[in-house]
Amino acid sequence: MPTCEAGAVSGFTDVGGMTALLHWELEAPVSGSGRFRVALKRKARVWGQAMKSQGDVARHLVQLVALLGVVLTLDGAGLFQAGKPLPKRVVDPASIQHYFTEFNNDEREMLGTAPPLQWGWFVNNIPWLDVPDKNIEEIYYFRWYSFHKHIKKTPDGFIIDEFLDNVPWAGKFNAINMAAETHIREARWLRDSRYAEDDANFWCGPDGEPRRYSLALADSVYQLYRSTGKGQFATKLLPALEGNYEEWERTHQDPNGLFWQIDDRDGMEDSISGDGYRPTINSYLYGDAVAISRIAELAGNTKVAAKYAGKANDLRNSIESRLWNPQDNFYETAPRHADSGWANVRELIGYVPWYFDAPPVAHNIAWKQLFDPGGFAGRFGPTTAERRSPRFEFSFPHECLWNGPSWPYATTQTLVALANLLNGPEQNVERSSDYLRLFDSYAKSQHIRLASGRMVPWIDEDLDPDTGEWIARNILISKHQPPPNRGRYYNHSGFADLVITGLIGLRPNGGNAITVHPLVPSGKWKYFAVDGLPYHGHLLTILYDSDGHRYGRGAGMQVLCDKRIIAHSADLGVLHATLPEHP
Repeated sequence: MPTCEAGAVSGFTDVGGMTALLHWELEAPVSGSGRFRVALKRKARVWGQAMKSQGDVARHLVQLVALLGVVLTLDGAGLFQAGKPLPKRVVDPASIQHYFTEFNNDEREMLGTAPPLQWGWFVNNIPWLDVPDKNIEEIYYFRWYSFHKHIKKTPDGFIIDEFLDNVPWAGKFNAINMAAETHIREARWLRDSRYAEDDANFWCGPDGEPRRYSLALADSVYQLYRSTGKGQFATKLLPALEGNYEEWERTHQDPNGLFWQIDDRDGMEDSISGDGYRPTINSYLYGDAVAISRIAELAGNTKVAAKYAGKANDLRNSIESRLWNPQDNFYETAPRHADSGWANVRELIGYVPWYFDAPPVAHNIAWKQLFDPGGFAGRFGPTTAERRSPRFEFSFPHECLWNGPSWPYATTQTLVALANLLNGPEQNVERSSDYLRLFDSYAKSQHIRLASGRMVPWIDEDLDPDTGEWIARNILISKHQPPPNRGRYYNHSGFADLVITGLIGLRPNGGNAITVHPLVPSGKWKYFAVDGLPYHGHLLTILYDSDGHRYGRGAGMQVLCDKRIIAHSADLGVLHATLPEHP
């Protein structure tokens, strides 16, 4: 099909004494080869006019047939359906308001009280999701309902906290840095960018305490940049990010180049592997070194960029040579001050290196443990330690244990890592169906049974991977330990970011090129859409409609930018597009 330049296509036909004008305005070029960067409007006007001759009828019928050929060609490409006006929104917020009303009512029933629902905030800020799996859809909206509770205005700007009650292990404003990367990854998809940016500023500022717990701070800032495209925001924080990395080197790096950490300071207390050279802290600082190098490139500072690229390369080599256990085919904690040996237990943190795209293809074999009954398989999420370990779920008098229970935080890290694996070099260990399988168990885990017997959405601390019971919550209740309902709406894991970058498949990057790679297996879902998604100063819509009936925009997969189609494919798969320049 030839390229049609922006302009208008119009035709007249006189039939039975009537003249109809069909007028399609092309607001951008249309190209062939099954991929289109186009936005179309359809207008129709009808005038009554007597026909003067049979010749006019024949001539105008020829024009109409030619015009309809163009229309049907465009319609066959999935750009629009003839006879159906394109709606302004793919997903109407009014159609999902009932979720939020129900969440508010559930909160009142569960806790005895609930603040007034701030529906306007959600309308103005969150991307709208429509998927056939209504449990995933409901939990997606529930997690935004929960997340909103943790956005707090302070004299230093907005911060995003973890617990609703003040806890003694938190810092200023009751903020805890450990899950800050997850907070920023979630908040970057809100249309008001202040929430994510203020939170990043806080952790890079004098009161943030970014090393109280392990945190990949520079990577958090870099991931925010990849979603917003605001390079200046990232580069202004470069000195703070360098200073933070240097402090980690001063306090936690040994002469062998590896970083050590106490499992409790990873926020993963009472683990089987314990303290030492853990895959977590070393992967975080590898990711930070890469991020600092790339942010320095944005700033035009080639010296710093090269310095941190070298640090990243050296640390990656140390991770490969010391933390990879070839007997277990897994990344494991290694004891400090020892030249060899490992903790000899596979833990879910062994997947964290993939969170930062660090491992070589040969180590993808580690993913065979994810659904292995002796590995990490769990009905309500993966276990944090392999079941075959003799110390699996060893007895210890504490409510927060990382020796087997499923933690939403660890599942979040694993889902990000798995999405990176599936977007990396070709491999045959995991498939998109495995991503959906893990995600489905994650969504199903986020429920609790009310006193009435009704199951409602809920997020808390750790849970039993086989029964879905919230472990810390039950222990604290049995001890009558204050504060009551400590783990309610626990903000220590992600969900929206996993839907957007994993299931829907938007892979953020700093440039104008867009890649969408849905991790929904072909034939599994007949449709999906995310609408009003902020990205690089634009609003995106990403949708798939197998037969064109759900959204009335034709069959196939589409990416719209500011309501204009910039990419289309007849099939579900990887789709590439280019953002238009800002006016």
